[in-house]
Amino acid sequence: MSGVRVALVDDQALFRAGVRMLVESQPDLAVAGEAGDGVAAIELAARAQPDVMLMDVRMPLLDGIAATERILADADRDGRTPPRILVLTTFDLDENAARAIRAGASGFVLKDADPEFLLAAIRTVHRGNQVIAASATRELFAHVGRGSGRRPAPAAWSELTPREREIFALAARGLSNAEIAASEYLSEATVKTHVSRVLAKLGLRDRVQLVVFAYEHDLPMVE
Repeated sequence: MSGVRVALVDDQALFRAGVRMLVESQPDLAVAGEAGDGVAAIELAARAQPDVMLMDVRMPLLDGIAATERILADADRDGRTPPRILVLTTFDLDENAARAIRAGASGFVLKDADPEFLLAAIRTVHRGNQVIAASATRELFAHVGRGSGRRPAPAAWSELTPREREIFALAARGLSNAEIAASEYLSEATVKTHVSRVLAKLGLRDRVQLVVFAYEHDLPMVE
């Protein structure tokens, strides 16, 4: 089997069939297998060792969050390269999607996303990058207001310099390094350095976790 090997995990057989047809229409992608629940997903990951797994959040027996944690932990235990996990969710503001990202997923895609976006997301996470829909990023900040139950800013937030907080705010809104550089009159290399320092200070893995971190904490954001 050549190309990026993609596993499909969803409890709706009709949805899986549609995604299978989409994936198989691409010369550089191939379906490595299917599963209809979280337990079967863990078995599929160990048996087929796919490159990317499309993981539904809400499933019987074991949900996508717990399955993601187990799949990544098992790969680490066995010394295998873990699959990149792309969470599928119905809602922009699905708290379960945020939890899945904390569990190690590489991003999330809405189930009603354009086919081209889903295909691009598969290729993006396979290359080691993260995916979070720009619309979802905007909705996180439009929907979640102050005093809505988010946690206070952690102690690590105070370690960020004023410039790093500015970069954090722009990155959390979904801007790329190039867009931040243009906005702040900085070089892309400088922006990349700032983002790396922010991630390190806050103990975050990537920019997707940065967005979730901003969503979960009541932070003084730069407007």
